[in-house]
Amino acid sequence: MRIGLIAGNGRFPFLALDAARSLGHDVTVIAIREETSPAMEAAAAEGRPADFHWISLGQLGRCIDILKRSNVTRALMAGQVKHTRIFSGVVPDLTLLSVLRRLTTRNTDALISAVADVLGSHGIQLVDSTAFLEPLLARAGTLTERAPNEEERGDLDFGYGMADAIAGLDIGQTIAVRQCAVVAVEAMEGTDEVIARAGRLAGPGVCVIKVAKPDQDMRFDVPVIGVPTIDALSAAGATVLSVDAGRTVVLDGDRVFEAANAAGVAVVGRGPAASGVAAP
Repeated sequence: MRIGLIAGNGRFPFLALDAARSLGHDVTVIAIREETSPAMEAAAAEGRPADFHWISLGQLGRCIDILKRSNVTRALMAGQVKHTRIFSGVVPDLTLLSVLRRLTTRNTDALISAVADVLGSHGIQLVDSTAFLEPLLARAGTLTERAPNEEERGDLDFGYGMADAIAGLDIGQTIAVRQCAVVAVEAMEGTDEVIARAGRLAGPGVCVIKVAKPDQDMRFDVPVIGVPTIDALSAAGATVLSVDAGRTVVLDGDRVFEAANAAGVAVVGRGPAASGVAAP
């Protein structure tokens, strides 16, 4: 089967490309000029003829035309597109303009859900972005050599309800907690900026909680962590990171936990039914 890959920024699209090919799929790659790494073009061509296309962020109609010409009926989105870029700097074509005019809520989920509906109307199903990456999803339990201590567990227990509520309101998916007080909340700036701000405000000992939305659509905007996340935690003096098991992509695999061990950061995967830290 030929799969369409709509690539944003970061390493996620590279992993999705490799995983789809390892399962025997041919891949048509559509890269977003404002976001995707230039190295994506070489990766698409590696070992086989490339079916690779650059588009600008607002060119939804051209994206659909490319996928249809390539006989793609299933596509996935992998990699982030900066939230601020989506609603400020995009020059929409007529297809995207018709989508924007129908939106009642101008947030990323509403927009991409509407885009998925348009793709579907053209016979292109947008599938789970982690469809080929199950081995990279965070496991439940303590994922590092060090587990959270009693004070840190208290911060996590306090913070989970807060994080879930904020994610449910579609404000952000990451919060930072210190001594049972929320010191930083993510909005459009991204996880690393929240971590840095928390370090400046609360100093060493901050616990960072990254959650999926209660109704997380795994087709897009899936929570992601990698070695740079651990670097940001270490620089800010944060000591714990919690992610949602089964719904968070660990981009760098075990290297993330090796980096966390070296930095003394405890990483835990919260189970789907857990009200506190998931048991190892």
